[in-house]
Amino acid sequence: MSVVTVIYTLLLYLAAAVFLAGITRKIISYAYTPQPLKIPTTPAPTTRIGVIIRVAREVILFESLFKANKWTWSFGWIFHYSMLLLLLRHLFYFTDPVWSWVLAIQPIGDYAAAAMLIGLAGLWCRRLLVDRIRYISSLSDHLMLALLVGIAASGLAMNYFDYPDIIAVKAFSRGLITFKWQPLSAIPLLMLHLALVAILLIVFPLSKLLHAPGIFFSPAINQVDNPREIRWVSGWSAEINNTEGKKHGGTDSAHE
Repeated sequence: MSVVTVIYTLLLYLAAAVFLAGITRKIISYAYTPQPLKIPTTPAPTTRIGVIIRVAREVILFESLFKANKWTWSFGWIFHYSMLLLLLRHLFYFTDPVWSWVLAIQPIGDYAAAAMLIGLAGLWCRRLLVDRIRYISSLSDHLMLALLVGIAASGLAMNYFDYPDIIAVKAFSRGLITFKWQPLSAIPLLMLHLALVAILLIVFPLSKLLHAPGIFFSPAINQVDNPREIRWVSGWSAEINNTEGKKHGGTDSAHE
């Protein structure tokens, strides 16, 4: 087993572990964070089914972004959906036998990578050219965009300048998930691509990319707009009421 294979195998295991641990920790933190106020953005649904539909529209269609800025929505939608196609396409390297629909989307790989770069370019130009966005943009915002551009560009470049042995790459990928290590071809663009992916996995739980799971826990989106019908009692209020009730030898109940 070559040194390159060992280093990249351990790096990818480390990146996956950090990613899973970090995301799990954040999701638990989001789930247990009290929501002291009823603050759904109006017009908001008045039923739980309506909330589910609203969250789905936000996740799938980026509804609020569409209402805010059509250009940002366009580039954001192109970026996210082209990246989704690329992620699904990469299932080829981890499945055996390969699912038929995964095989069907293989030819669109180059187009999806190019679309992802176009979307990222538009979002990056927004941060550079729009005064109010440039003012609130930090170095980490630009570095994250650069990292995503590097991943897409290195993946696309492999198809034209340094095409790897697909069978060997799949054997390496399958070896990672089956814990039967296989050699990694020391191709510069492939090594760069995998290194950037590992960096993305490591920094993901610490970055603004956490809006991906965070959107499901946003009180402005996931709350039912029914404060007149049902009294809203936050977790803090319930704990205070229970504590004071015990001090006075009785129990206070919060009626919703």
